[in-house]
Amino acid sequence: MASYIVIDHRVRGASTAPAAGGASSAQALRHPEKAHRPDNPIQRKPAWIRVKAPTHPVYHETRALMRDHRLTTVCEEAACPNIGECWSQRHATMMIMGDTCTRACAFCNVRTGLPSTLDADEPNRVGDAVAKLGLKHVVITSVDRDDLDDGGAGHFAAVIRAIRAAAPGTTIEVLTPDFLRKPGAIEVVIEARPDVFNHNLETVPRLYPTIRPGARYFASLRLLDAAKVLDPTVFTKSGLMVGLGESRAEILQVMDDLRSADVDFLTIGQYLQPTVKHAAIDRFVTPEEFAETATAARGKGFLLVSATPLTRSSYHADADFAALRDARAARLAAGLAPRG
Repeated sequence: MASYIVIDHRVRGASTAPAAGGASSAQALRHPEKAHRPDNPIQRKPAWIRVKAPTHPVYHETRALMRDHRLTTVCEEAACPNIGECWSQRHATMMIMGDTCTRACAFCNVRTGLPSTLDADEPNRVGDAVAKLGLKHVVITSVDRDDLDDGGAGHFAAVIRAIRAAAPGTTIEVLTPDFLRKPGAIEVVIEARPDVFNHNLETVPRLYPTIRPGARYFASLRLLDAAKVLDPTVFTKSGLMVGLGESRAEILQVMDDLRSADVDFLTIGQYLQPTVKHAAIDRFVTPEEFAETATAARGKGFLLVSATPLTRSSYHADADFAALRDARAARLAAGLAPRG
């Protein structure tokens, strides 16, 4: 049985292949809103960020499997640094709800523009793919769809129901947009009963105007809180990038904010600049600093923390879900409250 597949649309800055000599014409078309910006040179990555080119035979089997099922992967499109490791374990990252986002975050390499209409048959195809691949855990995410009345919440729910029908033994994790100014959207998603609800804060509130200008920090925080209030049994999860100019004190404050919303699981990874037109890297955070940050987060009461330079929201999602269940069971056995 394969471990998991990630149905993914939003990707943090993770490119390892920036266009040489400035933004290419293809990148200009992909990110027209960034074309006028001055170039930010791509910094040389430290040794702890570099990864080996994929050569494992299972990597090629996974690639062939993606082609056979006519699935597009963000792993390839965003040149994710973890693709060699993940695909060698038959973990891949798929896309739903089109390939175009209505936001223009400074860190993200997903195409910006006016999305196409939703594919009504997509939920059934996703469910069929999950069943045929024999997946234990599936992660579903999407771009922001501000063009839709419900922000795509109904589509998320339809995909969850389709997977439940086609693969009832598969656990489901959703990584959703913020549903900003979409009343009732979070209720629709939670009513479909995902096992994990994930929404990434991405960065500290001070940096939102430049890094995540279309979002609102406290709206995202309220979304996470609402998910837990609506279903106290759902695991909640959020992620941060570091290396954008945030301070340690700001990161610790975000942790406190997340714990106030009873968020169970925190992921923290290094921001990697996709192209010269994206936000510049302020610094590369060392593995030792990541370890110190993880220790601080555990001390604040998160059930699970993943903080390494290459951590991404869906990295090792199947093993992390098992660890979350074990951590909650341990709390219950100790007579502690099950939430967070």
